[in-house]
Amino acid sequence: MKQTWKVGELARLTGLTIRTLRYYDQIDLFAPSGYSDSGHRLYTEADIVRLQQILSLKELGLSLEEIKTVLTGNDFSLPEIISLQIARIKANMRVQQKLLRELEHISSLMQSEQSLTIEDFTKVLETMRMSHEKFFADKRKSWNQHLDRLGDFLDEHPE
Repeated sequence: MKQTWKVGELARLTGLTIRTLRYYDQIDLFAPSGYSDSGHRLYTEADIVRLQQILSLKELGLSLEEIKTVLTGNDFSLPEIISLQIARIKANMRVQQKLLRELEHISSLMQSEQSLTIEDFTKVLETMRMSHEKFFADKRKSWNQHLDRLGDFLDEHPE
């Protein structure tokens, strides 16, 4: 027999709220595969895969309506979504590792009671600024790529 999860179980499993899952159902973004005899929503493994796609696209900055359009149009495959997430996480990790090195350097200087220079602090501030700029540049780039795909999809599927 195929394993299913009730809405509360799925909420605990994913860290989402029951209210969020019900809202996704209400707006036709994420519906359960079935219902129990007593009317409880029942979700399958396929539903969990779809939810992962939804949450990945949401993390990339798309609105719920845009996510629905993308998933309905099959513009992204699961491997593509996961690849986008991996690339974003790796880029963030590189910036965070640089920031960590800068902070460790300052900490080391402080522990050895060496004098800190303004350059020590400006390097940290510069890295922090780069982190924020990279984040927003990545969001902007991702946003533009998604808009291009949505535009292509809408051009191919006029109302």
